[in-house]
Amino acid sequence: MDVKIAEDWKALLQNEFDKPYFEQLVGFVKQEYAQTRIYPRAANIFRAFDKCPLDSLKVVIIGQDPYHEEGQANGLCFSVNEGVKFPPSLQNIFAEIKNDLGTPIPTSGNLDRWAEQGVLLLNSVLTVRAHAAASHAGKGWEQFTDSVVRIIAEHKENVVYMLWGNYAQRKGAIVDPSRNCILKSAHPSPLSVYRGFFGCRHFSQANAYLERVGKTPIEW
Repeated sequence: MDVKIAEDWKALLQNEFDKPYFEQLVGFVKQEYAQTRIYPRAANIFRAFDKCPLDSLKVVIIGQDPYHEEGQANGLCFSVNEGVKFPPSLQNIFAEIKNDLGTPIPTSGNLDRWAEQGVLLLNSVLTVRAHAAASHAGKGWEQFTDSVVRIIAEHKENVVYMLWGNYAQRKGAIVDPSRNCILKSAHPSPLSVYRGFFGCRHFSQANAYLERVGKTPIEW
C-alpha cells in the first residue's frame, strides 16, 4: 500500500503498510472520514513523522490519541494549532518546563518547534472521532505505532524516551535502557499530574543526556 509519509520513515515502515491489518485500518479510517467528523484532518495523520525525520530524531514523547475537540489536533501529540487555548495536559507540561528550566510559558501551544529539533510527538492512535475520546482505539493504530517504536529502537540509540503514564510506559517497554535514556513519570493530565509529573524534571534531564552523548539540547 502506498502511504503518504516522509520518505525515510516510509522505507522502514513499508512492510507494515503491506500487512492485512493496516489495509483494514485504512479502510476503516477512510469510511470514518467519509461519514463523520474526524481529527486531525486527513493530511495531518502522519504529520509527526513529516516534521521529525528519523535521521534527526533525538527524543520520543508518546501520547494516546488526538485531541477530539474542534480545531485542536494537528498531528503531533499534546500539540494544538496556533491560537487554540491550551488543553489541561499541555498547560501542565508548560508549567513543568517553567519550573524545571526557568523558561517562560510560551504563547503558542503549537509544538512544531519541538518536532523540528528532533522530538517525535507520537500518539499511539492517530485518528479520533469528534467529541469521542478513544473512539478509534483498538482498530489497528496501536499495532502500527508499536512497530514504529520497535523500528526506532532497532535503528537508533542515545534517544531520550519520555514515557508519561502507564500507557506510554507499556508502549516503550521494548526499548533498551542501556542504549537510551528512559524517563518515566505520571501523565501530565489533571487526574495524575500531582502523582509525579510535576517535579519530574524530565526536560533538564533530557537535555543533560543529549549533551553527554554529543547532541544539541532541545529548546523547550
